[in-house]
Amino acid sequence: MEYKDYYQVLGVERDATQDEIKRAYRKLVRKYHPDVNAGPDAAESEQKFKDVGEAYEVLQDPEKRAAYDQLGANWKEGQAFRPPPDWDEGFEFSGGGYTEADPSDFGAFFDELFSRRGGARRGARSEHQFSAPGQDHHAKIVIDLREAYEGGTRDFTLRAPELDPSGHVVMRERSIRVAIPKGVKEGQQIRLAGKGAPGIGQGKAGDLYLEVAIKDDPVYRVEGRDVYMDLPISPWEAALGARISAKTPSGEVELTIPKHAQSGKKLRLKGRGIPGKRAGDLYAVLKIVVPPTESEKAKELYKQMAAEMDFDPRARLGV
Repeated sequence: MEYKDYYQVLGVERDATQDEIKRAYRKLVRKYHPDVNAGPDAAESEQKFKDVGEAYEVLQDPEKRAAYDQLGANWKEGQAFRPPPDWDEGFEFSGGGYTEADPSDFGAFFDELFSRRGGARRGARSEHQFSAPGQDHHAKIVIDLREAYEGGTRDFTLRAPELDPSGHVVMRERSIRVAIPKGVKEGQQIRLAGKGAPGIGQGKAGDLYLEVAIKDDPVYRVEGRDVYMDLPISPWEAALGARISAKTPSGEVELTIPKHAQSGKKLRLKGRGIPGKRAGDLYAVLKIVVPPTESEKAKELYKQMAAEMDFDPRARLGV
């Protein structure tokens, strides 16, 4: 996927005001509109028209613009791009804000960043209504694997964009305290009633929905409620079998290594994954670690094994 520089598409600086962005958009829309480009360059003009619409869809909306700016200014137009993991952590969206443009006309770049941020079209409620409910807001929080197992309470900082008096997008921060339920899994949402946008008049405040992501762990990998860990073992434990102790997110366990075990073999610990009505499993993936030959004695032992053991690890390759 290629990075799109929306500021370059509209021909504005990154610190442009919302009014400057609107003026640039209107100028380019008139220039590339299909009704005035029916000649041999019609296809190219139509694509530019769509690109301008996509750029404006993001930059005219303070939420989308602030999220886009969060990716940084070092990316170049057309550069191979993949959003950093959890790039939108703690960023608060209202869940709406589309213009009259059809998002299905936009490319993969837009879809990757904003497709799950869709919602009601702008203008779904009137500011002149006496009472109207507030919009629901959405944000992502990142928790540790331990918190997914045990639950707990944590404070998170959320950031939401707003316009300052000069028309520039600035970030507003707020702290919220969240009760993390035991057994929460990746992608699950935690609802905080009344923590979204305030209502109008007598209308109730919207809700805040927090999408949970589990932080990458140096030891464990998470797939749904199942958890995987690489378990280092010695060559003699693999060859002869052994009974070993291993630490897991839910405590220390005793594991039986079968004789003639190979790297990649999975030992399943039923119900030791992330808790739930149907708890996940924990899989210990065996990884044979070869001792170093830093001493003469160690080197002699390896030479003795090579001389006395009839073993060819490549016998099945037929070479």
